[in-house]
Amino acid sequence: KLDRVGLQLYTVRDRMAKDVDGTLAEVAAAGYREVEFAGYFGKSPQEIRAMLDRHGLDAPSGHISLTPAEQWRRALDGAHVVGHRYLVVAYIPAEARKTLDDWKRAAENFNRAAAEAKAAGVQFAYHNHDFEFAPVQGRLGYDVLLAETDPKLVQLEMDLYWITKGGQDPLAYFARYPGRFPMVHVKDSMGPPENKMADVGAGTIDFKKIFAQRDQAGIRHFFVEHDQPADALASIKASCDYLKRLEF
Repeated sequence: KLDRVGLQLYTVRDRMAKDVDGTLAEVAAAGYREVEFAGYFGKSPQEIRAMLDRHGLDAPSGHISLTPAEQWRRALDGAHVVGHRYLVVAYIPAEARKTLDDWKRAAENFNRAAAEAKAAGVQFAYHNHDFEFAPVQGRLGYDVLLAETDPKLVQLEMDLYWITKGGQDPLAYFARYPGRFPMVHVKDSMGPPENKMADVGAGTIDFKKIFAQRDQAGIRHFFVEHDQPADALASIKASCDYLKRLEF
């Protein structure tokens, strides 16, 4: 069983935009002990840390952008204040991933940023969508990233919904690259053809089978996510309850 369930706060972004402290209180009340940020909604790292402490929450990770460079440096500085051990890049713009060389350049950029992160005492990671699994000149972008990044510097946050939508098997990647996946996004899917997102446990993804390989993968943090829940609070509660019951 999972001892701690986390939430990617993008799931409750509309509530966060109105009331950060109140939303974090609701997240804690729903049963979560960890959160992953995607922006601080105008609050300072110090303010965010005070709110987390007030609600008994830990924020091991935050999503950031490498550009502009000033924003990246600020993220590195703020990480320790908030308590982030990981900073995660979650996107590569379409114009920067057209060719195999583009993907190799992305890997170089990640290695460079990850070295800066390591020097600041933070682990760099990359979060996938499904575009990484579209073939480019006979290879998958995700495979290029894994092969061309330094495993000591760059780790991966696997989004289980997107990799499934991309037609790939998470377990195959865990076996090929053991220990490189310290975090996962736990997001469910209603399956083809529409692949609608679902509350965790209400869809078709076999989380039990995936979580059984947590040691091989290196997974330490499990972040629930749903991009468009009909009712965000009901969704995060249902997902958390399901994961707390799940035996694997």
